[in-house]
Order: sequence, then C-alpha cells, then structure tokens
Amino acid sequence: MIREEIVKLTGKAIKNLQKEGVFPAFKVPEILIEHPENELYGDYSTNVALKIAKLAKKSPMEIAELLSKKLEAQGPKLFTKIKIAKPGFINFFFSKEYLQNQVERILKEKDNFGQLDIGKDKKVQVEFISANPTGPLTVGNARGGPLGDVLGNVLKKAGFKTEKAYYVNNYGMQILTLGHSVLKDSQAKYKGDYINYLQKKVKEKDPYKAGEKAAKIIIEEMIKKTSKRLGIKYDQWVKESDLYKSKAVDRVLKLLEKKGLIYEKEGAKFFKSSKFGDERDRVIIKSDGWKTYLAGDIAFHIYKFEKKKFDKVINIWGADHYGDVLGLQAAVKALGHEGKLDIILLQFVTVLEKGEKKRMSKRKGVFVTMDELLDKVGPDVIRFLLLQKSADTHLNFDLSLAKEQSENNPVYYIQYAHARICSILRKAKSKNFKADYELLNHSLELSLIKELIKFPEVIEDTAKDYQVQRIPKYAIDLSTLLHQFYRDCKVISEDKALTQARLSLVLASKTVLKNTLSLMGISAPERM
Repeated sequence: MIREEIVKLTGKAIKNLQKEGVFPAFKVPEILIEHPENELYGDYSTNVALKIAKLAKKSPMEIAELLSKKLEAQGPKLFTKIKIAKPGFINFFFSKEYLQNQVERILKEKDNFGQLDIGKDKKVQVEFISANPTGPLTVGNARGGPLGDVLGNVLKKAGFKTEKAYYVNNYGMQILTLGHSVLKDSQAKYKGDYINYLQKKVKEKDPYKAGEKAAKIIIEEMIKKTSKRLGIKYDQWVKESDLYKSKAVDRVLKLLEKKGLIYEKEGAKFFKSSKFGDERDRVIIKSDGWKTYLAGDIAFHIYKFEKKKFDKVINIWGADHYGDVLGLQAAVKALGHEGKLDIILLQFVTVLEKGEKKRMSKRKGVFVTMDELLDKVGPDVIRFLLLQKSADTHLNFDLSLAKEQSENNPVYYIQYAHARICSILRKAKSKNFKADYELLNHSLELSLIKELIKFPEVIEDTAKDYQVQRIPKYAIDLSTLLHQFYRDCKVISEDKALTQARLSLVLASKTVLKNTLSLMGISAPERM
C-alpha cells in the first residue's frame, strides 16, 4: 500500500538525517499517515515533524522542511510534489504516472485486490448474535448479524484465519422459563404467536424438558433459517448444554477453585473477579444451585483459547450485556489469556414505520422479527442499513427509506453504480482492452483512481479497529465518484485510444466496487 511506502520513506529520511548528524539519535515514533480533509493539502499528510520536535531539538517547521527535501531526493516518483504547512505538516501529492499505473495493478489483481497479509494467518473467532433461543430473531438482537459477518469477511481479507460462531444459550433458567411459557402455566413469561406454535409442537409436560424441546425448534426452524436468509453462514454452532454434558463447566469451576478464586457467601459461590480488574466479585453458582451465565461463558472461552487455539476472540454483544463484560474479561485474565478477548457492545435498534416507533418486547409478544423485515425489504438493504452506524450508536431503521428505489436509498444508489458500469462494458465491442493509461488525465479520472486505491487501507483500518461502518461509507464515496465520472467523462467515443483507457478504468472500478459489496455480503446486480 502507498501509505506503508510513505511510512517507510519517512522513517528512512529521519534515520538518514540522524546519520548525517542533523538530528540527534532517538527512537523513531510511530509515523501516522492520514488523508487531509481538504484536498488542497494533498492526498496524504503526516504530522511526524510535530511528534519528533522535542526529540530532534528543532522547530516542527524546520523538521518538516528538512524531511520534505530528503523525501524528494530519496523517494521514487510517487509524488508530483511534497509541501509543508504550518504548524509542521508534510503533505504529499500523487503523481499522475503513479495513479495511472494503479489501474493496471487493479486489473491484474482482480478479486485479490485489497488482500493483505497483516493477519499472518493468526486464528480469530468472531462470535455474534448468540441470542437466547427463547424466540425468533428480532431486529434488535439480530443487529450484530451483519456486523459480525462483515467483520469476519474483513479479517479474512486482511490475512487472518477466521471462524464465525453462534453460541446457543440452551441451558439454565431461560430454558425453564421458556418451558413454562410453552406450557402456559402460572410461571409463563414469553408470549406471542410463536409460543402458540410451540405449544402445538411440544408434548413434554415437564417444564424444563418442554423448554429444551422448544429451544431446539426455535434454533432449527427460526434462528438458523433467519440467519441464512440474512446471508450469514456460521462455521460453528456451540451449544451451552454440550459444555455441561461434557463436564467442561465443572472442570473450569474446579480449576478456579484450585487457584483459590472461588468462595462461598450466603449459600452462593462467587468468583473473585475483583482481583482481575472487575468492579465486584461475580456470582458463579446461585444459592438455588443454578450456575450463572458466567460459568458457561468461562467454559466456552477456555474451549476457544485452549482447544480451538484462537489467538483472538471477538464477541459482539447487545448493550444490555454491558454489566457482564468485566466479569468475563476477569475470568479470561485469571486463566492466562489476558488480551485475547475483545467485546463489542451494540446499541439498540428502533424500527420506524411511517414515522412511528415499533415497540419490541419478546416477553409481551410485541416485537419486530427479522423475518418480517426480510419479507418487506430483503437482505441487501437490511445488511447495509444496519452496517451504516457504529456499534456504539443507537440506530433508527427507517422502513420507508429501505423500501424506496431511488438515489435516496444508499443501497440502490451503490448497486445502480455497479449496474451502470456493467451496462457500459456490455456496450463495448472489445473485451480485451489495450489501454494507454497516460490518457487518463481528467480530474475526475484521477479522483476516481485515488478512491479505488483506498480500498486496501479500508481493509487494514477496519481489521485493526473493527469500525465496520467504514465500508458502507467507502461504497457510497466510490459510487458518488463513479456517477460523477459517468456524467462528465464520456467513456465510449470516437477516440478509440481514450475509449480503451476509460473502459479499463471502468473495469477496475467494477472490480473494486464488487469487492466492496462482496465484503458486505450485498449483491452486485448487473442490470437494474
């Protein structure tokens, strides 16, 4: 990536100035390369001169001047110019030749464009949705579906060995409560048409056995089918009940006891999680003998780290599980796997229909299921709109916008850009373009190429910080430039050489846009 090349060149320039005695010896800090908000300040910019001012014992502007001259002297022909700006920024401007050559690179790499090796084949598991099998997937608890699925795709593209997992909480009090609800006795809590359906299917009279049977039906006939409709394919489904049957939970509790991390109080057993950064100790076995969620979660994560050998585990949870984060992190740390678990908390979703909020409560039987939404707008729109906001942001899902087939609907806008590209390529008589890339000189052509080569950076940044909303934003930005390019640059004309060059750029754009849509699990229609 060009960004990495700038980092290497800048680091080399600093070290050369140290060797020449211009700078004293010091460890070069991390060099950050960014895109300036205003293109007048270049295509890339670095503030390294500000960061090393005290170390180099010179003013930031003086350092920037020295570095820019060194970079111009030692660097390849990547840039047409390097300028400095107050209070010490170094701004880089691409050369046309470099940009033009990137079209050929994209066409050569095709679907592999954007494939990175930063993961070094490390094993990563992304666990997401994992909603209790006490009812069909709602829009709220399925929000993590597209996020986890796409994050897994990004990590794979970045060079990680990635697994997608669903943890089925089919053990404990929620199963007993489900059983009572199916039997519709005095302890019933869940309501709705699905409970009526389960009552007809489940013949067990024992509440817990009825709950187990009902949970199995919910997983097989509801959750798995809905996940598939949403375009999600899990690599592994792990049942909490299996962890209990295999004694994995008992083994991990004995291990914690052996380490002196379990104590008894008022008939319950507590895990000393406060020793490992938690705000309080956690109940692990209640006074009535039932083990808490935490017991199963700890066993599951030991299975992840010690049997499955994952280098990193990423859990995507609803914001209502905020209080559980520190307890599990403490357990992971206590058992020797500190730093291997990341937890992303998702804020809630509000479905708006005709401007009104639809209430969601599984226990009251009033909720919007993901299947209902899929029936109305389909997976492409749902995935995109659920991906657009960061996980820590409340999301309003506007059904009116989702149904709209116009430029106001971002999914339609992006897919239409891809369909328009395909239409241009169908009209081209030749399918093998022999392009003179030097003919790509129009400002929109060069802007489009600059956007195309950001794709690997989008992959790298998202793999590092999990901010998946970066990808739909990139898709919109790229589509906007494609529509502008189509408007102002006639692709097929009497100028055969220019036609060939522009067709090559169109084909490169198709590759990157399709790769972006593929990452999001969204279709790339050729006709609309």
